[in-house]
Amino acid sequence: MATARLRKELMALQKDPPPGVIAEPDESNILKWHYAVRGPAGTAFEGGVYIGKLIFPNEYPMKPPSIMMLTPSGRFKVNTRLCLSMSDFHPESWNPMWSVATIIQGVQSFMVSDELT
Repeated sequence: MATARLRKELMALQKDPPPGVIAEPDESNILKWHYAVRGPAGTAFEGGVYIGKLIFPNEYPMKPPSIMMLTPSGRFKVNTRLCLSMSDFHPESWNPMWSVATIIQGVQSFMVSDELT
């Protein structure tokens, strides 16, 4: 189930990527993705590019991915699973309608919010 869904999401991302977001799966494992987000304009992150990874469970989209940031940002701990409503830290708030694009855009918006993660 996860593989087919992630392939569809990859095609959608390639066809119409969200602004300031790049994401691609590992060539040997479609359950492991790397992403890059641009720091939002008008914020302390503006001008920066922040890299992270997503690790999807075999049960995706019924279960959420692990989300990690690999670039120091001052906002998230590096190479540590992020505690976000769309991550495996909070499976109770996961929505199977969310996609790779919406997950990464969520990370980008959390970068500039005051919410604790």
